[in-house]
Amino acid sequence: MTDRARSATLPGAVPRQAETHCPYCALQCAMLLRDGDDGVQVLPRQFPTNRGGLCQKGWTAGELLDHRDRLTAPLLRDPTGELRPASWDEALDRVAAGIRAVQGEHGRDAVAVFGGGGLTNEKAYALGKFARVALGTRHIDYNGRWCMSSAAAAGIRAFGIDRGLPFPVADLGHAQTVLLVGANPAETMPPLMRHLTDLHSRGGRLIVVDPRATATARQADLHLQPLPGTDLAVANALLHVALTEGWVDRPYVAARTTGFDEVRRTVAGYWPAEVERLCGVPVADLEATARALATVDRAIILTARGAEQHSKGVDTVSAFVNLALALGLPGRPGSGYGCLTGQGNGQGGREHGQKADQLPGYRRIDDPAARAHVAGVWGVEPDQLPGPGVPAYQLLDSLGTPGGARALLVFGSNPVVSAPRAARVEGRLRGLDLLVVADFLLSETAALADVVLPVAQWAEEDGTMTNLEGRVLRRRALRPPPPGVRTDLEVLAALAARLRAGVPAGGGPLSPPDGARQADGFPTDPRTVFAELRRASAGGPADYAGVTWDRITRDEGVFWPCPEPDGPDTPRLFAESFPTPDGRARFQPVRHRPAAEPICAEYPLHLTTGRVLAQYQSGTQTRRVTALCRAAPGGFVELHPDLATRLGAAEGDELRVVSRRGELRAPARISPAIRPDTVFTPFHWPGPARANSVTNDAVDPVSGMPEFKICAVRVEKA
Repeated sequence: MTDRARSATLPGAVPRQAETHCPYCALQCAMLLRDGDDGVQVLPRQFPTNRGGLCQKGWTAGELLDHRDRLTAPLLRDPTGELRPASWDEALDRVAAGIRAVQGEHGRDAVAVFGGGGLTNEKAYALGKFARVALGTRHIDYNGRWCMSSAAAAGIRAFGIDRGLPFPVADLGHAQTVLLVGANPAETMPPLMRHLTDLHSRGGRLIVVDPRATATARQADLHLQPLPGTDLAVANALLHVALTEGWVDRPYVAARTTGFDEVRRTVAGYWPAEVERLCGVPVADLEATARALATVDRAIILTARGAEQHSKGVDTVSAFVNLALALGLPGRPGSGYGCLTGQGNGQGGREHGQKADQLPGYRRIDDPAARAHVAGVWGVEPDQLPGPGVPAYQLLDSLGTPGGARALLVFGSNPVVSAPRAARVEGRLRGLDLLVVADFLLSETAALADVVLPVAQWAEEDGTMTNLEGRVLRRRALRPPPPGVRTDLEVLAALAARLRAGVPAGGGPLSPPDGARQADGFPTDPRTVFAELRRASAGGPADYAGVTWDRITRDEGVFWPCPEPDGPDTPRLFAESFPTPDGRARFQPVRHRPAAEPICAEYPLHLTTGRVLAQYQSGTQTRRVTALCRAAPGGFVELHPDLATRLGAAEGDELRVVSRRGELRAPARISPAIRPDTVFTPFHWPGPARANSVTNDAVDPVSGMPEFKICAVRVEKA
């Protein structure tokens, strides 16, 4: 079927339909959209990842296209403090004038950009280019920093590359043992469970490490329930057992890795009995887990946010990578290590320029050769490109302070709900000279903005996404945006044009250095942008040069790296070597250390956070879908019956959870699924139930990942 036929008007002009992918998580489930008199209908579509399955979020995704809360005109904050409708010219002129004023007084870096892991590859690429060329600022980062950065950093230092799954997701169903660490796909990406069902049907074993008995853990053959923040110790204990029992793949280690001896010495002290006292996982379960991984031909270890959203998240992932390398898993057919990317384009979004230290193709912005290559594609001189910026939380926390940005442009993110220590971040946003938000709904962040720009939704524009496997997919428009709405690419192009037009004849903060070539324009056609992205990524670690829209359609996606249009793509990495200077994977000696904030008499409990089945991320979209709100109407505090008894709390009682940074209030949900020393709350809601009013803003020193998954709290009846 041609690409035109995949997004076309059927005979009789109605209904219109498009083969596309879900707007939510990184599994990027395939779906068919059909637009008729009764609205948009979501139909299943066969694809290797979801095999026709969708979760409740996917089935209801079409409801937002015609939602009553849809923004269809720009909004400007008037002198009374209210947001009022405005024309596009008025709104864009105000943004451009505000940027010129701020940069004229405080310099280029006084304007920052904050992106999102749900933006298409084309938009993520254009946003990075806009920040560095049109604005000339080093300050750009995105909310994916809070999703994948720890696993990404660990993957790069071990394997030389960051691709969430270095193998197709279907390999899970053919493994004999799968270890899931801090992952709950039964609620976060339910169609993935079909592959784990295949695992069970073939006699394989699923082992889950999670402080809660989640929906996924209840389907496991073995559930390890450690104290939050002790996953690293668990991984080192598992490797200790493998060493003791002689299960290390010595030929693989000798031929394909470096650094094992130091790791061997490090884990020698992680006796299972000592680790049991630290984290609460019985010795027998540690030994059974090591045996299940080491004594089969095909085993896979997967981590997710539960292990990664810690101030030691990079080291925790490295500990599980060490275990995988010691067992000889990476590069072995049907085996390996991988991480489950969360956001829809969390993989592609971090490859093409949204991250503070990166250029397209996963190039480093401080690499002279990378700067020269990308500058050549962009039509500027390498020394015009700014240097590295700072990670997301540091960027937001410095807003309006000396040395921090004084204006912020937000695309596809809602940090008022999603940022750690959210009340503090909200205060920083309120104090800006200029806050601009591009969104299709009035999020909590947009409600604070000076200018709100209404942009297209996922089913109203073409583009590409890169799923958790590194498979580049096509997103196809079902219909154009409604009148008054523009695409993000159109917004960036219009702002870039105004900023160029506003450069004074004698030069100014936005004028290029003497002798520099003017930057190329910002195309609004996503196919044109993708063609430029291919050139910019060519030769980089995430090489898309051989990926074309037509090839994606023909092959059901293309796995990067893919350097040649007629050459093969790469569904499986590491078969022969690793992309490191010597071709070997690198062990990393890592040691357990406590959470950044230990419990004490005043704050005697651990709080951990996460998602629920019927909501997604900050909830800007899902909290407006009727069926999803019925299924998950609001936040809650999950606590063990023993703790509820001590507090005198009954089911549904309003509880107050207090940390050193703030508090949240939500009804009690009493469950034996949680440890008695730990409480859980989901992070999808604003207001009194906002989980991130409480969470810790301590960050991993390597990745900049905040410690969302553990902080010290007290709980009391409200």
